[in-house]
Amino acid sequence: MVPYRSLLFVPGHKPAWIDKAAAVHPDAIVLDLEDSVPEDLKVRARETVAESISRASAEHPDIEFLVRVNGLSTGNTGADLETCLIPGLKGLFVPKIETAMDLAKVDALVDHFERRNEVAGIEYVVPIETVPAIWNVREIAHGSSRVGAVIGPTAEHADIAREVGFEWTPGGLETLYLRSRVLLAIREAGVHALTGLWEKVDDLVGLDEFARSGRSLGYRGMVVIHPSHVPVVNTAFTPSDTEVGFYQGQVSAYEKAVAAGDGALRYQGLHIDKAHYDKAVQWLERAHQLRNRK
Repeated sequence: MVPYRSLLFVPGHKPAWIDKAAAVHPDAIVLDLEDSVPEDLKVRARETVAESISRASAEHPDIEFLVRVNGLSTGNTGADLETCLIPGLKGLFVPKIETAMDLAKVDALVDHFERRNEVAGIEYVVPIETVPAIWNVREIAHGSSRVGAVIGPTAEHADIAREVGFEWTPGGLETLYLRSRVLLAIREAGVHALTGLWEKVDDLVGLDEFARSGRSLGYRGMVVIHPSHVPVVNTAFTPSDTEVGFYQGQVSAYEKAVAAGDGALRYQGLHIDKAHYDKAVQWLERAHQLRNRK
């Protein structure tokens, strides 16, 4: 999956919001059919989302479009996919997944509608939202070849807070174990690590600190709910010129040392050997991917 820094949610029944969302350049826009759409509007919202995908994916080719479908327990997932799994759609935000079997059920539906609607390559963003999902995160992360990203659980008022019962703080110690457990499963599975959610719409300083804290832990992008959050999050998850320069210098210094017959050296006051070199090479690969999205 593309290493999204920012995934901005837009209610599926409000297509006028899409162009405003696109104007702030999120890496992806998630058209929502789940929580932000009232029950009596969901049927029409499917048609609206399908129309939006066709139009917006052509008008904004630098942004990828995903759909958050309704969870399996609602009985609406198949109808959502039948209508919205169309050319221009890049992936699905799949809620309320608790086991690998849940993913297998979604896979069966997606396989069918991909063939029927002549679409290919659909990937999943899977949020970890419940206690069973936390316990089963390793099998979920490995549960389908379509899983491209998993979201570590941290939010003040969303499903995970209700399910676990924690009292949220900006420092995040109450979710550190949860996020760390999910992150290890993500890394083992080799999928993209996302975090979220900052709910204080007007507190951009807090958002920046929250995003950078997630990045420090090992997450590489974030779900956002307001357009003003996108530039802050994109900047927080994009390596700076100073950081890139440091790792480029480290790689160059190590390679020169090896050419001279040395396997270790001092670089800017640090001990450097092959392990540090390997990390720097990997870090720079990711940095170039992200910086090319500017």
